[in-house]
Amino acid sequence: MIDIAAEAGVAVQTVYFTFHTKAELLQACYELAVLGEDGPRPPPAQAWYAAMLEASDGQSALRWFAEGNSAIAARVALLEDVVRSAAHEPDAAQVRAHNERLRRDGYTRVVGHLAGRFGLRTGLDQASAVDILLTLAGPATYRCLVADYGWPHDRFVEWLAATLSQQLLPAAQPAKQAAQNG
Repeated sequence: MIDIAAEAGVAVQTVYFTFHTKAELLQACYELAVLGEDGPRPPPAQAWYAAMLEASDGQSALRWFAEGNSAIAARVALLEDVVRSAAHEPDAAQVRAHNERLRRDGYTRVVGHLAGRFGLRTGLDQASAVDILLTLAGPATYRCLVADYGWPHDRFVEWLAATLSQQLLPAAQPAKQAAQNG
């Protein structure tokens, strides 16, 4: 808290008055990272989420998801690294666990939408699809490919959309077979 106050150019009492505890400050950091600074809104209230829900095919839906979620991952990635390094701190671990539950709940809704509207890859149940989404779309994957390996953000978004489409959606039927089945 002392370091944060010094960086912000305020008295440490101001930080404690505003956030009361380190856990509250950490939670506020997560919220800012997820909601965004400009017009903060939860993901379901953001334009990319609405576009994902309105998409006419699964690949387009996942492209919208990849775009919006990657913007969040970019803001959360380094915070997540710091919080993971403080796993020995019970408050930090509790805040991280809370935010992971929120992420799992949100991704469960995304997978439910995909499954209900477009179906999932043969043999893939919704719980496993959520696990795949948590892994591939998570801040650690973003940080690894973008920060560690130097991928541009847009390359990550394209890769994520293509990879999620391959991993989650039913295999595309050849046009001739689809016409015969339809």
